[in-house]
Amino acid sequence: MMMTNTQLQNYQDYLDVGLRGQWYPVLSSWEVSSNPIGITRLEEQIVLWRDDKGQIHALEDRCPHRGARLSMGWNLGERIACWYHGVEVGGDGIVKDVPAVSQCPLEGQKCLKTYPVQEVHGAIFLYFAVIDGETPPTLEFPEELADDENHSNFLCTASWKCNYQYALENVMDPMHGTYLHSSSHSMAEGDKQSEMILEATKNGFIFRKNDQIGVNFDWVEFASTGANWLRLSIPYQKRFGPGGHFWIIGMVVPEDRHHTRVFFWRIRKVKDWQRDLWRFMYRNRLEGLHWDVLEQDRIILENLTPNARDKEFLYQHDVGLSRLRRIMQREAKKQFDLINNKETENA
Repeated sequence: MMMTNTQLQNYQDYLDVGLRGQWYPVLSSWEVSSNPIGITRLEEQIVLWRDDKGQIHALEDRCPHRGARLSMGWNLGERIACWYHGVEVGGDGIVKDVPAVSQCPLEGQKCLKTYPVQEVHGAIFLYFAVIDGETPPTLEFPEELADDENHSNFLCTASWKCNYQYALENVMDPMHGTYLHSSSHSMAEGDKQSEMILEATKNGFIFRKNDQIGVNFDWVEFASTGANWLRLSIPYQKRFGPGGHFWIIGMVVPEDRHHTRVFFWRIRKVKDWQRDLWRFMYRNRLEGLHWDVLEQDRIILENLTPNARDKEFLYQHDVGLSRLRRIMQREAKKQFDLINNKETENA
């Protein structure tokens, strides 16, 4: 169920669970087949399954009869049946059949929350509303991900034991690449000291090194276009295959306050025979190296001191993450107040 303000202390508490009003990637496409799967995202329990046409459905993971997990039940196409007593619920959240009782008043009732679904770029996106019934915004992707004809990508996803805000802020920190990833195949070069500057964009901002570009992890962009995403590029030598710079588009989704799922699309600008060469090189040579880099990030973030954000001393290299925090805090307060006002109206 959607968490209400009566369950939250303040807007920072709300933010720690996850902003609503946007699309989030929740699983890779290959993770959802005919068998129902249960997940937790933004502290909401959700069941997903594919019908016989391949369409994905997403519902609150709770049988309206006794509260059993629908994700433990049976896929009946456009409906799902509870393992406990066989109650059948459609993808629209309406109870379709209660086989144990004739003419049960539960039939025909919309009892469960539903989630708008999009499947694109190898991932399943769900929309998490601030207020039930609102219309989801258009989901737009950065050029490198949207342009399938001239770019090729691989989706990497993993679960980390940290709050999602730390995962976002890690990407919004170009200077960590020079130190944490100094032994990597792509970030071993460049200055270990730099002045950072911030530039506003139409949908967010770019945070970059002022005196070094095209050497290391030298810049990162944050934007919100129906979903929050981060974009960066890392220069690649010719020996790492065709396509010029190596692009990364990152998104994160909170599972709960202490766990997050990260999604990173790794991209090169290639087509025709170069696409085949790049994909071969990635699978056989580069993928393992990229996982090594991601593991370094995971180890650092999972081992931050408790309540690390409350004991920080930020400096000039942290201007980007400070801006990101202000944007997210402002949006959290707006959503928190909206929910609170709605609850007051309905009291």
